[in-house]
Amino acid sequence: MIRFDRTGIRFDRTGIRSGCAGFTLLEVLVGLAIAAVALMASIRAVGSMAQTNAALELRALAQLSAHNRVSELRATGAFPPVGIRTVPCPQGRAQLQCTEETQPTPNPLFRRVEVRVAQPSDPDFVLVQLTGVLPRVP
Repeated sequence: MIRFDRTGIRFDRTGIRSGCAGFTLLEVLVGLAIAAVALMASIRAVGSMAQTNAALELRALAQLSAHNRVSELRATGAFPPVGIRTVPCPQGRAQLQCTEETQPTPNPLFRRVEVRVAQPSDPDFVLVQLTGVLPRVP
């Protein structure tokens, strides 16, 4: 005697499911391999995003540091001499170094100051470059 339950699954007279096929071991292993490849790809993507986020954070801190340096020169009324000067300009956890290059302008009452921010460990790799014009305050 064959019986069916509410879901349409077939049972034989002993109450055991009959005519139902399950997954083979090979099918399960292939499914696990596909899931593993997908997980490895997602882990790599997350690692790449974390690295990009760290670089963006460093550039944002460098931008703040450059703005702070130009604002500090303006606020103090400084009229720096022509030349190149390097000063530490830490921002947050980032230890940064600001290189200020001061150049004359056609108008002697103004100076052009270019601030380049880099890490002390790699001063040739400029994170941010900002240019400002400073007036001579009488």
